[in-house]
Amino acid sequence: KLTALENLKFFASLYKNNTCDFSALLSLVNLLYDKDKKVSMFSKGMKSRLSFVKALINNPKVLFLDEMTSGLDPTNSALLKQLILEQKKKGVTIILTTHNMEDAKELCDRVAFIVDGKIKALDTPHALIMKKGSFKVTYSYLKDQSEITNTCLLSSLNEDNGFTRALANNTLLTIHSSEPSLGDIFMDVTGRRLS
Repeated sequence: KLTALENLKFFASLYKNNTCDFSALLSLVNLLYDKDKKVSMFSKGMKSRLSFVKALINNPKVLFLDEMTSGLDPTNSALLKQLILEQKKKGVTIILTTHNMEDAKELCDRVAFIVDGKIKALDTPHALIMKKGSFKVTYSYLKDQSEITNTCLLSSLNEDNGFTRALANNTLLTIHSSEPSLGDIFMDVTGRRLS
């Protein structure tokens, strides 16, 4: 049952010639003031942050991260994402496993959807959305003093009777387009819902 500082020192001892600045590592993830607390008393989020800096001890060229933002509040989630992006800028290859498609979109250059050990799709987040997504348009218009709202695929907007009528009659009130999320694409490609 080690403290956070003892935990880092133990992992650092596994590497030759390691000259870690433990205080700096703990400060990176806002755990410096918790350095003397037992890790067993840490919350899930605190343990995640400690695990992240443990992974940085030996200045790795490849970093494997599993569900790194799970259990974190929005502030610490943003902090970890910033630190991951900093590692990426330093040239570290990062392999991230996550069910959080927003994290994947924000952090990854390429995304693979894996189901039952098989890659079902592999591309940049943007390319996956562009190639596999169905863009939608939601519009509203006036009809008999009432506001009517409809949604259709962007690709069939010109064939949508409600839209073309509203446009021709100058009764169109609003029009908004929306792209599918990476989560939508995942469910489309794999036939599975995200857990």
